[in-house]
Amino acid sequence: MLQICTNSPSISKFISDHPSLILLETKCTSMVHLRQLHSHLIRTGLARDLIATSRLLSFTATSPSGDLSYALRLLSHFPNPNTFMYNILIRAFSKSSTPDLALELFVELLCGGTMPDRLTFPSVFSGYSRLGWVCNGRELHGMVVKLGLAGDIYVRNAMMAMYATGGYVIEASVLFDECVEFDVVSYNSMITGLARGGQVDEARALFNEMPERSVATWSTMISGYARNGRDQEALALFSLMQSKGMEPNVNILVSLLGACANLGAIDQGICVHSYLEENNIEINPLMATAIIDMYCKCGELENALEVFAEIPKKALSTWNAMILGLAIHGRYHEATDLFSMLQNSGLKPDNVTFVGILMACGHSGRVNEAKNYFYLMSQHYGIEPEIQHYGCMVDALGRAGFLTEAEELITKMPMKPDVAIWGALLSACKMHGNRELANHAAKEVMELDARDGGGHAILSNIFANGQEFGDSINTRLKMREKGVRKERGGSMIEVNGMVHEFLAHGNLPLSNL
Repeated sequence: MLQICTNSPSISKFISDHPSLILLETKCTSMVHLRQLHSHLIRTGLARDLIATSRLLSFTATSPSGDLSYALRLLSHFPNPNTFMYNILIRAFSKSSTPDLALELFVELLCGGTMPDRLTFPSVFSGYSRLGWVCNGRELHGMVVKLGLAGDIYVRNAMMAMYATGGYVIEASVLFDECVEFDVVSYNSMITGLARGGQVDEARALFNEMPERSVATWSTMISGYARNGRDQEALALFSLMQSKGMEPNVNILVSLLGACANLGAIDQGICVHSYLEENNIEINPLMATAIIDMYCKCGELENALEVFAEIPKKALSTWNAMILGLAIHGRYHEATDLFSMLQNSGLKPDNVTFVGILMACGHSGRVNEAKNYFYLMSQHYGIEPEIQHYGCMVDALGRAGFLTEAEELITKMPMKPDVAIWGALLSACKMHGNRELANHAAKEVMELDARDGGGHAILSNIFANGQEFGDSINTRLKMREKGVRKERGGSMIEVNGMVHEFLAHGNLPLSNL
């Protein structure tokens, strides 16, 4: 099968002999230009030429100004497309919003008798990875072995990435261990898989032994720490990265903002935000959401509102972050006003939006409003309430003292209540001194999580507040018998770039960021 080498002298001469292809190479900047050139190629009989059509495909499939649907039509009208032409489209669709079309093209390639090559398989593996079809990818792995391409580093890296991102860490590890030739991509794929599987220390060990690291490597490791709740280590690794003279990418900055939000490290968060502004980095929806979330969780609500107001085109995630921030801080009126603005913006609220607005109602004791939004969610927007929404309703009813109604709602839930649901009711019982219902809620909590020390402690305190000291002591003794301990309360504060963590009845660990 003929393969095209785009840099060969013969191809260059062919292009130089045809002015329309020279224009395609140098002047084509839009689909309007390309259609004009395509029409000229049809009139001159070059539309059936392999090289000419490949050039058209390259522009339509890979250029930011291209058109994938047009590229697909070009391929379908070509009499005998070769592997190179299929590869162009398979790669483009594997990166698009419709990666399933890449797999359909691969099947079409096979059914047409065309042989895939080493440049075909990485894109197909990427398509399987994005669709979450790792089991299908295993079959493709078998084909790679039969064709003798399993040792190709490009193909092997793609297989490792598919297994790693799909959670098949063992399969990815086997491929990694069999590697004769390693590169940065090989390490990155493996580190990604380990970090996503919660094996952060193993990922860091691999990170440490790498001979060289790309920005993507640092990004993978930092996000791995942040994703697994090890925020201080994420910030510490970023400091190490800076000491190596490496510039962060957008993914690293988003991870850092999340870490700052969880730690309450407002000074560090402001530094990240300032870095974005000083370097004229575009604030995309993901970044905007991270900035707003960071300011809200660090208690700087006015800064969050200022950032929100400055964003010209807001994504739904940005609206949600701001509504949730207002809800957490008890700013009911502003949260509901923002919800009304969202409804008029042309965007449709989703399940996260309603978690925020129900939380705002609950924190301000507005039970009737909570019921109205709960009804609006399913009846007007067709969003079926999930367990988080029921949790918000139980919390709202409980805070307002409607404990019996809260219990009835739990019994009518279409799904099994979890620890958080019963815990919300238990906390409300403590607030309003209902010992009988608290006993029932505490038993449910303990059945769902026998190691939950918080439920035992709340029940013991309820008995103590009601002067039932015998029951209070018995509850504490049961905790000791089961080996259950309540996690010590703690708080963190940032001073001069250092996060100080205060623990009840404990020492004062310091973490230098």
